[in-house]
Amino acid sequence: MVAVAGGAVVLLGAVVALVVLPRYAADPVAPAAPWVASPTPAVPSAPALPSGPQDGTASPPQPGRPTPVAPEPSVAVASDEPVDPVTTTKTPAPTSSATPAPVWLGTRVLAPAGSGPVAPQVTPAELLDRRVITPDLLRPPTDGQFAAQVSAVPPEVLDRSTWQPGCPVAATELRYVLVQHWGFDGRLHTGELVLNADAVDAVVEVFAAMHAERFPVEEVRVVRADELDAAPTGDGNVTSAFVCRPRVGSRAWSQHAYGRALDVNPFHNPYERGTGADRVVIPELATAYTDRARVLPGMLFGDSVAVRTAKGTGWGWGGDYRSLKDWMHVSADGT
Repeated sequence: MVAVAGGAVVLLGAVVALVVLPRYAADPVAPAAPWVASPTPAVPSAPALPSGPQDGTASPPQPGRPTPVAPEPSVAVASDEPVDPVTTTKTPAPTSSATPAPVWLGTRVLAPAGSGPVAPQVTPAELLDRRVITPDLLRPPTDGQFAAQVSAVPPEVLDRSTWQPGCPVAATELRYVLVQHWGFDGRLHTGELVLNADAVDAVVEVFAAMHAERFPVEEVRVVRADELDAAPTGDGNVTSAFVCRPRVGSRAWSQHAYGRALDVNPFHNPYERGTGADRVVIPELATAYTDRARVLPGMLFGDSVAVRTAKGTGWGWGGDYRSLKDWMHVSADGT
């Protein structure tokens, strides 16, 4: 991990490639070049921090992996269908105090696994203004400075991810990235992502911008293979990048399968397509958040810092789609 003190960078453990923003969060005037990444060596070593969270419902602790301290919701999977862009102009309201996750979060199965699409559900009262305390599954930051740690994907992380030999990207093309983010609890946390090496710069820039504006993100972690086939609970809110899967309703690979897409707070920024009996909302319990006249912490709009920053790097946003809305989604090619 990295500690920044008085402009000096101190390396704690084996760091492969480092991204730091000296004084970025504290200074009222950000530097012209807000962060710089050093090149990745040919044979990187594993990162110093623990290698990520496990399923909080059943799996026992395993060596080298942190033990969850709270149940985790299922992961929402959303489409990245390309359509013509439109513009929105909204800004989320400031955050306030967070609450522990409801005890049932991630446990109420809506339908058997593999049974097909689940109809949109009424949002539970406890999640109408979702501000859940983030459990620390990785070592939290020790100061308020933003930093990101980049390495080759450790074998144990690759094993629990969705990567397999049939994916459209080689494991050597991926990177393991640790980022700092603010939670709805007003505290800094460490999250983990797997990204394509050529997407690291853009995504770290998005997280740096969210950090600077204290934009809240509930949980940032690597999606596991078992989650893709799990029975839906409709309440997932994991911010993630690489997921080896096709687009929803398509046989073509998603940009997530290349590690060139990011979904931010899926419950606050759901996927919505169709109307009436054909309506699809993912996560299924996030229907209240399809009303974008509600401006709440964690929601993305056209003028949100994450969207502006992603577009500034050349990425596209799913909230600009016309035939559907994928408010959580930003990607390198806009699909």
